[in-house]
Amino acid sequence: MNQRLTVKLAASLLAGSMLLSSLLGFWRDRLLNAAYMPNKEAGLAGYVVGLDAYTAAFMVPDFMFAILVSGALSVTFIPVFNERWTKGNKQSAWQISSSMINFMALTTLAASVLIIIFADPLMRYFIAPGMSESGHALAVSMMRVIAVNPFIFAIAAVIASIQQAVGRFTFYALAPMIYNIGIIIGTVWFTNGINIFGWQIFEGGIMGVALGVVLGSVMQLIVSAVGLVGLGFDYEFKLHWRNRGFRKVLSLLPARSVDQGMDYAVSLVEVNLASRLGDGVIRAYQQALTLHMMPINLIGVAVSNAAFPQLTEHLGNNRQDLFQKDLRQLLRVIIWMALPVSVITFFTRGYVVHFIRNTGDPMMAGILGCLVVAILFRTIYHMAARAFYAQQDTKTPLNISFAAIGLNVVLAIVLSMVLKMGAYGLAWAQSTVAVIEVVILFVVLEKRIPHLFDTSFVVAILRMIMASTVAGIVCYLMLQVLPFRESDSSFFSAFPKFMIIAGVSFLAYGLMSRMLKLPEVEPIIKQVNKFLFVRLDGKRR
Repeated sequence: MNQRLTVKLAASLLAGSMLLSSLLGFWRDRLLNAAYMPNKEAGLAGYVVGLDAYTAAFMVPDFMFAILVSGALSVTFIPVFNERWTKGNKQSAWQISSSMINFMALTTLAASVLIIIFADPLMRYFIAPGMSESGHALAVSMMRVIAVNPFIFAIAAVIASIQQAVGRFTFYALAPMIYNIGIIIGTVWFTNGINIFGWQIFEGGIMGVALGVVLGSVMQLIVSAVGLVGLGFDYEFKLHWRNRGFRKVLSLLPARSVDQGMDYAVSLVEVNLASRLGDGVIRAYQQALTLHMMPINLIGVAVSNAAFPQLTEHLGNNRQDLFQKDLRQLLRVIIWMALPVSVITFFTRGYVVHFIRNTGDPMMAGILGCLVVAILFRTIYHMAARAFYAQQDTKTPLNISFAAIGLNVVLAIVLSMVLKMGAYGLAWAQSTVAVIEVVILFVVLEKRIPHLFDTSFVVAILRMIMASTVAGIVCYLMLQVLPFRESDSSFFSAFPKFMIIAGVSFLAYGLMSRMLKLPEVEPIIKQVNKFLFVRLDGKRR
């Protein structure tokens, strides 16, 4: 299981893992919504404040993890690690790894302690000032439980980055699924209380979900650690300050950390604004964000994470030509996949929301519809940004993010509060900024890598847009035949209809891509032909 994988196989593995993790996440949210949200007839006012509190409780721990670890670590650690690894200097590579584990553990431990101490004022004055007193008290209690997550995730993130750097993705791919399983355990069992040998050590309630979050993070760390088996990792409980690679990673971290932190700062502003828009808006908006992140993770994150080590190797071997060729091809593949997903998500948003909120939710579906533009451009962003990170340049994306995120905050306030667009204004701000950020990244990339976006690239994108338009028309017509109805009250009544609509729409997109001679569709056609026309013994009929 812990063998080095090709980029194609790694991308498939990560996409499959993220799909399963997302499906588990859907089940997790469906369980939570069924337990703590009212029937549709009760309306928005009937939302239980517990889910708003649960959602708000994550904001500060996630923010601290984003600043200190998250994507900042992988994109700064992997290029420096690979420089040593590809040249056979494993001792230095392991010293960097040990130092990063110890440094991140100490830093995040301090952050976790601070979160526990200052949870009350953070929630009251910064995160959700519009929340009721009962919701505030519950959110503070859950935040103090979840505060341990940055510490656990930090260690797991360094271990995962080591595996990414050497092309081992199996256990890295398993970890997110394990995390969701922990939350599901908390939702199903811990909410009913914890009883050991007749002693009631926990009474239950939604706080059980917070305990499940901690259980999931611990389980994720254990699975990630298993992935180190066979790599020869030589851990030392020491900070190797004299190691130039370790110092190099630390010098690259601040720019990327601030970049990541600003993304989460926008989330903090959005939750702050949503808390002022009424009970349940925090949960509805965050759920829509979760849904829109699924295709971004499946395509943008999975492909860019799988390809990133290879891009850094090309530059490490001074093969700028291969770097440019692979980057152009990867961008084309990502755009080709993301375009139809965005279009189909827009038309089928009622079905998609139903999968995590039984009988659907008009507000959630409307927010998701506003976020489809962000789905496309955030997916592209992950690959475009990694073109800079592969060159050990974290400052350029940071500078671009400064302007983009500042605009996002301004737009969020103006659209949601001044123009009274509510949660829809928050979503449109996200989509607008996603477009602007990718456009600027592309302009800078073209200046840095001349002819990256040549005529063939532009023509291919136009053909993809034409194919996506046809897929959208087909999807719309299919929805007239198989509309989402309130009678589709169960998952199993709606899912077959959704799969037929999505399947026919994607088939139309594939056929149009073939007619327009887009090479991105050829691997899929080959796999279909192999499945349909090759016998089990491997011989053609």
